[in-house]
Amino acid sequence: MSLKSLKLIAAAGLSTVAMAAANAAGTIVDVAAGNPQFSTLVAAVKAAGLVETLNSKGPFTVFAPTNAAFDKLPPGTVDSLLKDPAKLKAILTYHVVPAQVMAKDVKPGAVKTANGQSFTVAAKDGKVMVDGATVTATDVKASNGVIHVIDTVILPK
Repeated sequence: MSLKSLKLIAAAGLSTVAMAAANAAGTIVDVAAGNPQFSTLVAAVKAAGLVETLNSKGPFTVFAPTNAAFDKLPPGTVDSLLKDPAKLKAILTYHVVPAQVMAKDVKPGAVKTANGQSFTVAAKDGKVMVDGATVTATDVKASNGVIHVIDTVILPK
């Protein structure tokens, strides 16, 4: 993907990212790294040592928080987490389901995550919620799974 393509994607928003990702068919990490709205997530994935895992065969479903989602955390939280790989890994793997789940297949209820805990999926006012985070874009395809974009970082219990 060229720099010009990345600028167009950034300007056009997440729906274009979904189309570009489907065409590019890179791994989940490649797709996230190709979108500037996920730069904090990509940095966190690197700091937690999860790049190799999320580049592997999968399949995975990642509920991916945007930079704006990370910005909602209390000041200093992201910097603190980047210095604590074990805690960061626990949080990030809470955003991963070890299977490919497309939006049409999502059902309300508890969903077991890659970190062993479960989060809750619910529908509220016509929106899909994951532990209180709103799903803002769905079915961003990758070669090893799918990304659903969320507006809040979800935290394990």
